[in-house]
Amino acid sequence: MCNDLIMSDKKNVSYWYLEDIDFNSIFCKTKLGGSMDHDHLIKYNKNEIIFLPENKVEKLYFIVEGRVKIGTYNDQGKELTKSILEKGEVFGELSLLEDLDQSNFAVALESTSLCEMTTEEMKMMMKDHSSLSLFLMKIMGSRVLEMEKRLESMVFKDSRSRIIEYIVDLLDNKGERVGYEWVLRNFLTHGEIANITATSRQTVTTVLNDLKTKEILTFNRKRLLVRDLDSLKNEIK
Repeated sequence: MCNDLIMSDKKNVSYWYLEDIDFNSIFCKTKLGGSMDHDHLIKYNKNEIIFLPENKVEKLYFIVEGRVKIGTYNDQGKELTKSILEKGEVFGELSLLEDLDQSNFAVALESTSLCEMTTEEMKMMMKDHSSLSLFLMKIMGSRVLEMEKRLESMVFKDSRSRIIEYIVDLLDNKGERVGYEWVLRNFLTHGEIANITATSRQTVTTVLNDLKTKEILTFNRKRLLVRDLDSLKNEIK
């Protein structure tokens, strides 16, 4: 059975990290002596495509450095961002499901290094490691729940509340507590937030500037600092 998720100084614990699973060594195979085998390390430039909806994806990917956007397109060709993943996260897990049409795309948002493993290799490892199977099930289940929550938010909440709710979720999953404040490093651009929350870049900028005026938070291109998390949550209607 897998161990508990590693505890961190966060209100909620991210499901990405398990004590007994070293994804760096699984995906980026190591040579004798423990150094990384760079033959398994693939580098992508900013805005470079990793895969497209029409591609048959038969690999899982582990992010060593950088950020990756996962998204899809609607019938009119408009882009929908599903998630933005960072260092230490895994994607491509749907390739484990046979006969499932792949409808997502993946693109590097900055200079990014990935290690990969074929689905057949992963299935072999899952047979021997039950904790690995459980972990991948958690990834799939958590991403389904995340998309359901976002869909409900788009139906029942206005654009301002959707933006604030998304920021709160980011803080819960990836934020760091510093005293009474919360820090979110590698803060997303206003355009990225707008794409994920189905709003506009101008609306995101207006909402963030209003929260800054109220001294609830402050931000720049590299980080978001929330001075009063409870007050931020109270802004959600």
